[in-house]
Amino acid sequence: MSNVELKPARVFEQFAKINQIPRPSKHEEKMIEYLKEFGKSHNLETKVDETGNVLIRKPATPGYENRPTVILQSHMDMVCDKLVDIDFDFYKDAIQTYVDGEWMHAKGTTLGADDGIGDAIELAILDSDDIEHGPIECVFTRDEETQLTGAMGMKAGFMSGKYLINLDSEDEGEIFVSCAGGRSTIATFNFEREEAPKDSFFLLISLKGLNGGHSGDDINKKRANAIKLLSRFVYLEQQKFDVRLASFNSGKLHNAIPRDGKVVIAVPNKDKEQVKADFNLFVKDAEEEYHVTDTTMEFSMESTDAQKTLPKETGKNIIAALQAVDNGVFAMCQDEALAWMVETSSNVAAVSTKDNELEVLSSQRSNVMSNLENQCNTVKAVYELAGAKVIQTDGYPAWKMNPNSKLVEISVEAYRKLFHKDPKVLGIHAGLECGLFSERYPDLDMVSFGPTLRNVHTPDECLFIPTVQMVWEHLLEILKNITD
Repeated sequence: MSNVELKPARVFEQFAKINQIPRPSKHEEKMIEYLKEFGKSHNLETKVDETGNVLIRKPATPGYENRPTVILQSHMDMVCDKLVDIDFDFYKDAIQTYVDGEWMHAKGTTLGADDGIGDAIELAILDSDDIEHGPIECVFTRDEETQLTGAMGMKAGFMSGKYLINLDSEDEGEIFVSCAGGRSTIATFNFEREEAPKDSFFLLISLKGLNGGHSGDDINKKRANAIKLLSRFVYLEQQKFDVRLASFNSGKLHNAIPRDGKVVIAVPNKDKEQVKADFNLFVKDAEEEYHVTDTTMEFSMESTDAQKTLPKETGKNIIAALQAVDNGVFAMCQDEALAWMVETSSNVAAVSTKDNELEVLSSQRSNVMSNLENQCNTVKAVYELAGAKVIQTDGYPAWKMNPNSKLVEISVEAYRKLFHKDPKVLGIHAGLECGLFSERYPDLDMVSFGPTLRNVHTPDECLFIPTVQMVWEHLLEILKNITD
């Protein structure tokens, strides 16, 4: 543990207050009320649109009245994930934080710094009376983590600024100027359950302890996907034995790499010992395969109660589809200057089984919209061949780089002045709300940056404390120097 000072204090004070407020995606009502009351108590113009996005307007400080209006933007919802053995209700309980060295963590849950720390920076700006800036609009969007529906529902005219700074990036020293577009694919298998063959032996196969991560930012880090690993083993055994699928449950969120999962299968009693032996060999291979990225993976196999199973062919088709479907990086950027960046990817995100239905959720991303459509169709075709009904979301657009951005120029110069080095100006494979803003506000000049976060969308999420002060200083320098 550490006694590291939380600076700037005004930002961390706001972050502590935010983490007392439950704010799962699509359930941000308490956060909306908090923001409305905050604006009212500070005598600041506050409005809420029909989608639930909140805008708080702050006048310019004396001498800056003629400066252009700058929009500061973050999202109010958070990804809610926890360790399997933690008792926590994201709809009622406050996030419990602690500091280890220079990192802030949460106790067994996601930290909510994505994007609570962006919210906190905005509120600290609104609460301050010693900052030089022109007119400011602080915008807090809802439901960013599930298909950016807050930004999608925002109508033209809600914001009026000329420049927008998105505070939802995760690597200090990097200024993002473009992002990927994305869609989700939902495949549903319907069936009537049936009795397992006589003399069947039921096994529960579990996997936990994977690193998981953000399906955009971390998709190129070769981390294990719980769904792909579990289906891979079942597929191998289905090639050898009469293995029936009873249930498959893994993952929760379209934008997270699944960290754990459980599969129940029925095998002929005469083959159970060979299946167990195969499992032990498979575990050793998996541990070796991911010995760098997932050092804490934990497999288990145990007997479980008998139950009805899916029809044999349906179960085989589902497992074959999960074995075959694309997962991970599909293509890297072709532009030589961006060859390091993922262009197109897919993430098998969640599998859930009900009485007579199994649903598979996956997400596709690309900076090239034609390749996004191709990747979506590739995934869709696999599931259709397996007999599923497939629907796909409308998704969200990519944000294209503006080569003539004045805001990028100001942001780079401010960073160079403060820290005596150049920031990186990059594109990002994750989705940002800037893509949607660019459709409704085509003349809006935008950048995105933020403090350093790691392991977002997982219970290992953490915030590198020193970078919050750096982002704060960078933001204030930009606000002070934006002119027409």
